Amino acid sequence: MKSVLFLVVVLLAASPWALANPSMDTAAAAQSTMVNINTASATALADALVGVGEKKAQAIVDYRQQHGEFEAIDQLERVKGIGAELVSKNRSRIQL
Repeated sequence: MKSVLFLVVVLLAASPWALANPSMDTAAAAQSTMVNINTASATALADALVGVGEKKAQAIVDYRQQHGEFEAIDQLERVKGIGAELVSKNRSRIQL
């Protein structure tokens, strides 16, 4: 009985440290997936944005080169192959 009680105390004492690390990792992961659509390469866009492969990423870069920098995230919808749903899924990953 004493060993079970000791084990419970040890697990409860260690739980704050176990819970602290995943939240830090999540914050770091969120920061690393941010991408500036006005400066990123096609490869960086494809890596950071959900549902965007090399082809769509290159279309974003081509549009940016032809029309200038994006002034709003919603302007991505003007790029062929990029719709409102895709923009919505990636809004938290996009910087201007």
